[in-house]
Amino acid sequence: MTTKNLGFLNFGHWIHRPPVDRRPVEPDAKQALDDVVQMAVDAEAAGLDGAWIRIHHFQRMFSSPFPILTAMAAHTERIHLGTGVIDLRYENPLYMAEAAATTDLLAGGRLELGVSRGSPEVARDGQAQFGYELADGQTWSDVARERGRRLLAGVRGEGIATPDLSSGWAHSSAPLRIEPHSPGLADRIWWGSGTVGSAVEAAKDGYGMLSSTLLLQDDGRPFHVQQADQIARYLEAYEAGGHTTPARTAVTRSAFVIQDPEDELYFGRDRHSRDSSGHLDGGAARSGPTYAGSAEEVAELLAADDAVQAADWVLFANPNQLGAEYNAKLFAGWAEVWRLLGWDS
Repeated sequence: MTTKNLGFLNFGHWIHRPPVDRRPVEPDAKQALDDVVQMAVDAEAAGLDGAWIRIHHFQRMFSSPFPILTAMAAHTERIHLGTGVIDLRYENPLYMAEAAATTDLLAGGRLELGVSRGSPEVARDGQAQFGYELADGQTWSDVARERGRRLLAGVRGEGIATPDLSSGWAHSSAPLRIEPHSPGLADRIWWGSGTVGSAVEAAKDGYGMLSSTLLLQDDGRPFHVQQADQIARYLEAYEAGGHTTPARTAVTRSAFVIQDPEDELYFGRDRHSRDSSGHLDGGAARSGPTYAGSAEEVAELLAADDAVQAADWVLFANPNQLGAEYNAKLFAGWAEVWRLLGWDS
């Protein structure tokens, strides 16, 4: 039997909520936060392996991951808790290493930390308002890569700071590491990769590879075929890098098991969804389809998806704005698909 990890990816919207009794619902950040904690509980109960959240700034979406993940950890026991992804353009990597290690220790080693350069943001000067600006000749991709390596060094426990032996606190001249240190966390850090090139770079640095429903490249082949090639190239580069821990790959998908008329109303139009292509960030891009149908139909579609077959983790984007109770039903449907495919642990 093949074991493949199943998780949800929560976008954290709290502005686009369906009306109640035909009356509009006001945006409610607390409700969205309470809901995602409950969703982690319900996903664990349904047998899912991961509860992941997306992070965005200056929007009515989740923006501060570590308190959210810690709250999720406090109410669960087994499920892994992840980010897909944290935008390193907004982060101090060593402060982030401290926060991540603290969260991982409180979670009992269940943190799956996804990072990257990040996607386009609503604020034109968002990074500047956080105190970060580009120097001459820098690009945000370069900055994110360097911050990611600094984060890895901090999480791995490498010596970073010079001790002050006159302080009374330092007892050795050895460089000081970030504290606390959480053993094993460095093996659970992922890089969000939108191209083959970024996946290869992630492999060289020793990250897991996290690929979404969007590729910032397009050669005309189906989305899942191009993404499977991205995974293959990552695995080749990871092996060539001589890393001592196994490579890890994850893909995201939109998939909905239609179980009743309410599901049909929300997702029935996606039964025959296809790839879409266009341009983003000045280049070609391709996004994957939405899979919708009965559990048997969704299982058949996933079985024919080359990238899903190749990946260790599959994360389904969940409509958090529909509330925790509705999402619990979705989780049960996904778990049934996993059972049909023989991928459950």
